[in-house]
Amino acid sequence: MGTATTTAHKTVDIRRNDTVKVMSGKDKGKQGRVLRVFPDTGRVLVEHVAVVKKHLRPTQTSKGGIADQESSISISKVQLVCPTCGPVRIGHAMQGDRKVRVCKKCGGDIAGKK
Repeated sequence: MGTATTTAHKTVDIRRNDTVKVMSGKDKGKQGRVLRVFPDTGRVLVEHVAVVKKHLRPTQTSKGGIADQESSISISKVQLVCPTCGPVRIGHAMQGDRKVRVCKKCGGDIAGKK
């Protein structure tokens, strides 16, 4: 039996706390903040996107029940949002001795929210 090949996105241009827009799928058009990036599997966790129900067992500290939580989506389905242009592709440029992410439309720096 053959194994499925997976694309390993070791270097990704999307980072935690970036604002991204979902470009395809059931949540197309939604914008949200990146909560977590999984470069090994090529997936991201975006706030208020791909929300699923999770059944929780009661414990000593929690009551249990059904809770909503975000599910990860593919990096290829999201696009970084430039503060001036909107959803854009990302380029790289050297600024002094640092490599920074730049917007392909306006050429401005893209910095994550701090």
